[in-house]
Amino acid sequence: MTADRAAGEVAQQLWQRLLAEPWPLPLAALPPGTALVGGAIRDALLGRLAPQPDLDFVVEGDAIALARQLARTHGGSAVVLDADHGIARLVVKGWNIDLAQRDGANLEADLGRRDYTVNALALPVPAGAGSPAPLVDPTGGLAHLQRRQLVAVSEANLLADPLRLLRGIRLASSLEFSLDPTSQGWIERHASQLGAVAGERVLAELEKLAEAPAGERGLLLALRCGLVQGWQADPAAAPALSALSLEEAQRRGLRDAEVAWALPLARLSALLPPEALIALRSSRKLQQRCRALRRWRRDLASAGGWSALAEPNRLALHQDLEHDLPALLLLVPDPPGDLLERWRNPHDPLLHPRPPLDGRQLQQQLGIPAGPQLGRLLDHLTLERAFGRLGDGPEERPTALAAAQRWWMQQKGSDGLDSRRD
Repeated sequence: MTADRAAGEVAQQLWQRLLAEPWPLPLAALPPGTALVGGAIRDALLGRLAPQPDLDFVVEGDAIALARQLARTHGGSAVVLDADHGIARLVVKGWNIDLAQRDGANLEADLGRRDYTVNALALPVPAGAGSPAPLVDPTGGLAHLQRRQLVAVSEANLLADPLRLLRGIRLASSLEFSLDPTSQGWIERHASQLGAVAGERVLAELEKLAEAPAGERGLLLALRCGLVQGWQADPAAAPALSALSLEEAQRRGLRDAEVAWALPLARLSALLPPEALIALRSSRKLQQRCRALRRWRRDLASAGGWSALAEPNRLALHQDLEHDLPALLLLVPDPPGDLLERWRNPHDPLLHPRPPLDGRQLQQQLGIPAGPQLGRLLDHLTLERAFGRLGDGPEERPTALAAAQRWWMQQKGSDGLDSRRD
């Protein structure tokens, strides 16, 4: 079989896979010269195509104008992604369709300017009912896919957008490919260039890397290559990161849905101190979550374990990490075996701490005014409930009210004694 015939058969098989689920846009709507490129082709070849894959097209003319015209004709909305390079996105019926103006004199030139060879593959969109045009592969990406190897197109292409340095490690980790030694050498040589990239873009790649099944190995490689040193990532984080494998999370009893968010969060908190997340312009919520995980991991180690924590500290831990406890359980050695199952019970009084009475009830029933003292009383009642000294069912309300009244009278008596002493 000739190479052209083989490439044609590959193209025909790819279109069958790509069109297995009807697209929200008919191929005939795309102008002549359009080609599908990038991730959708790669994933179809690997047999890992998502039900609604992101589609990337290269067009010969004005991609932004085309996106707007397609939005008017077929519905959806057009979003300009990069006006300088002529890139737009059509969002229609839950699909993302990116359109980019061709970069270079022809399709091969455009592909030659991409990051990695497995992303430098193209399928020209069929012009009619005849056989599809062959797969376009000027950089050998198909052979690299078959060898499960990630290879950079060129050193200069990586430097054209330094985020590609980190993206290479992320792609190798997500695809479970080996990273070509020459490409890794370029990444190490130019690691400092990543500092010129906007923090939000770097963080997005790190989050995707943390979500990969073998993400801990990818983050370790990024650390060894010097890609995150500019954000004060601690090389001493390597042992903690190496323990955050998918297999270890499963061994510790996390369910798939819990692993999906707790494992990436644990990995990020192990790698990046709060200062790094601020520099990367992460959300305040992510900063708070990682800061709490790092704090309690440190405090547990200092205290000598969970059982050594005093009751107020244990309560504070579960208040801070009510929603993120599974991530902490991945970060500390030998956590108590019942904590995960208790955390799954939303009514557990310690793992999901609540006062048995709310402030409004205390004000109405006991005449306690709003203020700092009321807040301290609620904290006291929460502690008593957390450790089983108070219940919170309707039948327990009189007991809780009596306990609240005793505490309140003691405080009033103490305040009066203090004032007489003054």
